[in-house]
Amino acid sequence: MDTEIQKLGDLINAARRVVFFGGAGVSTESGIPDFRSADGLYSQKFAYPPEYMLSRTFFDEHTEEFYAFYRAKMLPPQSVKPNAAHMYLANLEKRGLLTAVITQNIDGLHQAAGSKTVLELHGSVWRNFCMGCGKFFETDIIVGAWRASPGQNAEGNSALPNPKGVPLCDVCGKIIKPDVVLYEEGLNNETLEKAVAHIARADVLIIGGTSLNVYPAAGLVRYCNGKTVIINKSPTPYDSNADLLIADSIGKVFGALASMAP
Repeated sequence: MDTEIQKLGDLINAARRVVFFGGAGVSTESGIPDFRSADGLYSQKFAYPPEYMLSRTFFDEHTEEFYAFYRAKMLPPQSVKPNAAHMYLANLEKRGLLTAVITQNIDGLHQAAGSKTVLELHGSVWRNFCMGCGKFFETDIIVGAWRASPGQNAEGNSALPNPKGVPLCDVCGKIIKPDVVLYEEGLNNETLEKAVAHIARADVLIIGGTSLNVYPAAGLVRYCNGKTVIINKSPTPYDSNADLLIADSIGKVFGALASMAP
């Protein structure tokens, strides 16, 4: 293990452009449950399958139930903080070695740790937009389900609390949607193009905390022309292609690297 970490440290220090591609395993060490493990969200019992409750169809047809589930299971508690992996990556960017974090997570913990160039493939729970006029809202509108301002909106309706728990725009009265990618929705093309460009130019691509089973995001790693490092507790479909494979937690590995950093 120590030898593998030393090899990883040497790869990073010799590189000019390091890119990190991460998944749910980066956030589980901060206390955020993942989806597919034995204790993950998909193993819990709900009135509908979680995959369906996180689909665009469910959002459109059962909006109130979607928001009840979303508030209970998708919004991180205030106690959640960045862990050693988030902090190490932010410091690596400050040192000028890391050019981008590409993440499948929607919790904003990379930004909370100080990372600046973060490409969120699946969006963020901290951004929300009106489906009518496009106005953006902070997440407190989701938590409280209020029409934000007093007075009349564009449709002449009073801006009052929504009794059904569905947040509505204070400008046009339309439904507000979290800026996260639901099942049946495509990824943002601009974000994908930026991710491909960063990966293609990387000397070292570090893949961590992801099973690499979620597409199209997982397919991005095929664009790497440099060295590939995979850090994950369980095997991934790309393990045989890795230049360095570390079967351990991302926080433990990056925590050890942080103690070795100059």
